[in-house]
Amino acid sequence: MPTTCELCRRIIPDEKLRDPQVVQEHHLRPEERAESPTVMLCRPCHKQIHAVFTNDELRADYDTISALQAADRLQDYLGWIRNTEKLDIQVSTSNHIRERTG
Repeated sequence: MPTTCELCRRIIPDEKLRDPQVVQEHHLRPEERAESPTVMLCRPCHKQIHAVFTNDELRADYDTISALQAADRLQDYLGWIRNTEKLDIQVSTSNHIRERTG
C-alpha cells in the first residue's frame, strides 16, 4: 500500500518503499521524543524541515503538521516538491539556522 507524506501530501509508490529511509518518522517536538507525537514524511520534506527550523522553533511554533504546512518558510519548497517525483534532494542549512545554532 502506498504511503502519503503528511507534509507535502505526495504519494510514495510501493516500489520506492524498498528504500527504508524514503519515508521517515518526524517527531513534532524534537528532543522530547518520549512524549512527542510523530508524523511520516518523505525524506526530502524531513530534510527540509530540519534545514530551515531550529529544534526550538519546531517545539515552540511548528509542532503540528498544519503549522508546518502553513509556515511561510516552507511555501516555496512545498509548491516545488508537490510537482516532482524526487525522493532525494540536496538541502543546505539556511543562514537562519546557522545564526541560531552557530
